[in-house]
Amino acid sequence: MSNIFSIKSDRIQQSANVHANVLASFNQEQSSPKIDFSAYIHPLAAVIGNVYLGKRVMVAPAASVRGDEGQPIWVGDDVNVQDCVVLHALETHVNGEMVQEAVVEVEGNFYGVYISDRVSLAHQCQVHGPASIGTDTFVGMQSLVFRATVGNNCVIEPKALVMGVNIADGRYVPAGSLITTQEAADDLPLITNEYPLRFLNQAVVHVNTQLATGYQGIGTDEQLKAA
Repeated sequence: MSNIFSIKSDRIQQSANVHANVLASFNQEQSSPKIDFSAYIHPLAAVIGNVYLGKRVMVAPAASVRGDEGQPIWVGDDVNVQDCVVLHALETHVNGEMVQEAVVEVEGNFYGVYISDRVSLAHQCQVHGPASIGTDTFVGMQSLVFRATVGNNCVIEPKALVMGVNIADGRYVPAGSLITTQEAADDLPLITNEYPLRFLNQAVVHVNTQLATGYQGIGTDEQLKAA
């Protein structure tokens, strides 16, 4: 398994709500979250274990990013993890050996959960690994993604369930849908100019990156990017 955390980390944080995992048969190494200096974690959120948070990530109250069972959990730049969101994964290792069916592969690295850049994880949604979410995708309120990959520029509308499938780029999942077969995933509608939520993620990312940098006291999103 590649070491995705060989890059320089700006901040390795330890506190009551942000701390290392405990040792277990399925997790024989102790890891602390690696957090970019511009990311913000609310005191009522939890970030535990083998987790990476990128630039301008916003982790809202009551969110849980828990890399103490399945791991690692990667959260890319400009991602918002809203109130009561859960990021977690099934155990990815047994007695030190990786469980292949319990991970997703992205650019040669393996993850329990992989969240790409500029993703919105809206209130009370769950992304439970093995799972990956592509760039510029919106995951709606109270939706669940489990054992699935979601492409770039997608919208998962509220209360949808996506399980055991691969969703192609540029598709949307209607609110309340159950997408549990690849045939259903392949039949999902394309996002067109007529789709009313096509700019939703862009707007949500715009708001939350500024919240992250503002709560960190390091200026606005535009000021940080210009630095």
